[in-house]
Parts: sequence; C-alpha cells; structure tokens
Amino acid sequence: MKFFVDTAEIDQIKELHALGMVDGVTTNPSLIAKSGRDILEVTKEICDLVDGPVSAEVVALDAETMLAEGRKLAKIADNIAVKVPLTWAGLQTCKALSDDGIMVNVTLCFSANQALLAAKAGATFISPFIGRLDDINLDGLQLIEDIRTIYDNYGFETNILAASIRSANHMSDCAKIGADVATAPPAVIKAMANHILTDKGLAGFMADVKKANIKIL
Repeated sequence: MKFFVDTAEIDQIKELHALGMVDGVTTNPSLIAKSGRDILEVTKEICDLVDGPVSAEVVALDAETMLAEGRKLAKIADNIAVKVPLTWAGLQTCKALSDDGIMVNVTLCFSANQALLAAKAGATFISPFIGRLDDINLDGLQLIEDIRTIYDNYGFETNILAASIRSANHMSDCAKIGADVATAPPAVIKAMANHILTDKGLAGFMADVKKANIKIL
C-alpha cells in the first residue's frame, strides 16, 4: 500500500520523504489555508519535492469553472492530480480531464455507487472518507471493502485512496482490505511506529545498559 501524506506543510513532507514514507501528497483548501500560503506557490514546491502524485483541489462548484481550474492546476507540474468533488459536475470534470491524460482524484466519496461512477468517469483515484463515516456511526472500512470488491469484479484501474484516516489502526486495516493508497496526516503515519511493548522492552534494555555501564562510543 502506498502512503500519501495529507498536509501542505513543507517541513513535514520533507521529514517523511527522507525516510521513504511519502509516495505522494494530498492537499485541500483547508490544508492550504492552514499553511497560510498561496495555493499555486505551495503546490509547486510540493511537486518539486516529491516524485509521486500531488493532489491539488479545485474550488469551483460548476463543471465549466472546475475544468478551467483543473487545467490551470495541471500546468503546475506533470505529477499533479486534479482533485474534484464527487458531484455530477465533478464527474463531468473528471471525464474531461482524464480524457486529456490528466490524473484526477475524485474526493468526498461516501458510497460504493459514487465510487462506481468515478471509475466509469476515468478517475485515477477515488477517495472514500473513512473517518467521517465512522463519525456518524457508519462503517468506513466496510466502504473500502465494498469498493475493492466492485473494482476487482470488473477490472477498474481506479486506485482506492483511503482518506479521512484518523488512526494507525485505520492504516493497517486499509492495507489488509486492499486499499491501493492511504493518505494520512504526518502524526498518524508517525504513530504507526508506536507500541507499548516496544517502549517497555526498550526501557528494560536501557536499565541493563545503565547497570552494566555498557558504552559503544
């Protein structure tokens, strides 16, 4: 499973990229706003930093303007994936951009039917939102599983990009189900390294090191 990092903070991307933990980046208007930077400027910097897909989201709601925005964003770099919402206008935009050979990430997916439509429209990525479904007592992971079944049944090449990841458990669960990609905040990716038994074992090792006065340097 590929890891995309869900942030517009350059320093966080650099840290994870240095460890090989970044296969791509997802951004959205909210993340850009938090960074306090111009959307075109920060997106270009991210594209120069990573080789994988960088999702940059349109802000219009009608298909004509979405398409114009998407084409402008796609000119930033060859690894741009234009991010559009899963609305009828978003699907129209997805079809037009994908026909032009531009990567498209269809976002805000909450049902298998929506995912099926996105694949038919030529989406490169479909982004089901796990955490937001869990928030309203629906099973976000079940949606990932349903989409995986449908795509495998018919050979759709659209990548399942699990989004709205809230925990390290979400990451491993998505990997077990067969998501192609999971996008998560830097803190969640780092939390995957944590385990209480690792901490306990390390504390025991360090106590022995101190007791035996072991030194390497």
